[in-house]
Amino acid sequence: MASVLATPAGGWQAERRRAFAFGLAPALAVLLVITLLPAAALLVGSLTPLSLTDPAGTFRFDDPLVNYRHLLEDERFLGSIGTQLQLSVASVALQLGVGLGLALLLDGRSAVLRATRTAFLVPMVLPPIVVALIWKIIYTPDVSPVHRALEAAGWPVRSLIANPDTALWAIAFADTWQWFPFTLLMVLAALQTLPADPVEAASLDGANRWQLFRYIVFPHIRPVLVVCGLFRLIDSFKAFPLIYVLTDGGPGNVTEVTNYYGFIQAFNFSYWGYGSAIAMVILAGVFLLSWGVGKLGWNTHEHTDR
Repeated sequence: MASVLATPAGGWQAERRRAFAFGLAPALAVLLVITLLPAAALLVGSLTPLSLTDPAGTFRFDDPLVNYRHLLEDERFLGSIGTQLQLSVASVALQLGVGLGLALLLDGRSAVLRATRTAFLVPMVLPPIVVALIWKIIYTPDVSPVHRALEAAGWPVRSLIANPDTALWAIAFADTWQWFPFTLLMVLAALQTLPADPVEAASLDGANRWQLFRYIVFPHIRPVLVVCGLFRLIDSFKAFPLIYVLTDGGPGNVTEVTNYYGFIQAFNFSYWGYGSAIAMVILAGVFLLSWGVGKLGWNTHEHTDR
């Protein structure tokens, strides 16, 4: 016992670091195999004219930036970026707004509110392809109960996914329906940790509901909203099942986002090198947008705290 107590502090620190290293090694190995190696293969593929239509040029590196130069001249690719940004901004804003509003309404401890919160979480646990099929039925006038109800009421509506003016909004709405519960859950958790003393003190001083929200509640939940926005922004670039099932990139190409265009190039036309370059651009764009949104959100939070 005495020898254990006499062990130098540096020895304990070394043992601790060694234990952490051995504990993290398996997880890092798995991360390397399933994440970094495919990403490296994607990068290498983007530097070649990899194509099933030209097997001889599969691993030719004489002009490694050819795919990226073509992207700058590809009007369809540039248009897909604008479509992606519109869909991301619309869906993330709707998810944050709806999730925040419902969280404020459902913040309570009654059994009815708990049951209602549980019901709202159902869309989030459904597989994306199931959500896409549900909304395909809702948006198809021949089989949609919503369209039939509107027709019976004398308000016939065209198919939203067949109308170029509404197709992108229809996808954003379906995506919002599935993922607003994420914001709802996160904001509710933050509201449960809101200290009661500042709220009671402000109420005694005559603050109304809007002032309580603006000066006490919102600063408390702002970091959570930033995190929700970041997660949903990243996921908004992966709205492939909804687009594939609902619109197939149409009508025309008004819902053809960047990852769907990359899918077409890689799997419809077998231009794997070009598709890999599109995927690398998406990856870089997600990192830049996430960094910018996160930095803006946290800087605003720090400025408010000061």
